[in-house]
Amino acid sequence: MLPFLDLTSEFPDVRSALIEPNGLLAAGADLSTTRLVNAYSKGIFPWFSDDEPILWWSPNPRMVFQIQNFQPSRSLVRFVNKARLKVTLNHAFESVINACAAPRKDQSGTWITDDIKKAYCELHRIGYAHSVEVWENNELVGGIYGIAIGKLFCGESMFSHIANSSKVALSTLIGYLRLNGFPILDCQVKNNHLISLGAVEIARDQYIDQLESLISLPTKPDIWRPKDLDLRRFVVRSSNISTNTTSSCSHGI
Repeated sequence: MLPFLDLTSEFPDVRSALIEPNGLLAAGADLSTTRLVNAYSKGIFPWFSDDEPILWWSPNPRMVFQIQNFQPSRSLVRFVNKARLKVTLNHAFESVINACAAPRKDQSGTWITDDIKKAYCELHRIGYAHSVEVWENNELVGGIYGIAIGKLFCGESMFSHIANSSKVALSTLIGYLRLNGFPILDCQVKNNHLISLGAVEIARDQYIDQLESLISLPTKPDIWRPKDLDLRRFVVRSSNISTNTTSSCSHGI
């Protein structure tokens, strides 16, 4: 039977999550900042629709980007070299989450409910939720948002209003995380689009084993201060860094 949590309940051990549907762990509780930070610190995240109770998940395996091995595609690098785009960090979090929640052609609804938006905007206000924004002619055309605890970053959702803009946001974020010593970007659940961009699956136990050290690692005081991000530095130059890193590490795998 699926555990139903009240406001004082602790999360069950993630290894008790269901096999089908993959990773469903518990229902109930709330979306308070304390609850959400505790969940992410244990490898758990909320995912539910408006007509459902809050559902908590910890799938096995887990999908992640291995940041040191990530390499932007050649076509994206060419696009960035030609594009006239601006990329920022934490300039428009609420606009990004609203754009991610908007209806999409291939989906009948959204899991980013009003309650989720309210909760994650509060996480942003207190310094746990962050966004990368892509601008064209001062118009927001792409972005990604997620949660950071220590040197763990959990990507939540991204959107694109013009071709490649979500890829630009993701690649810039990964380049920025690499610069600041983050080893992985958690993507939570497998999908073919993420695989095409270079995400891989790892066992849940392997992911959980990394959590305690990642969330306790210190970061620079101003890492999440709103700022402009150098698109070419974090995408074009990262493509060269990634190539060199992959080559040097390949013999150790």
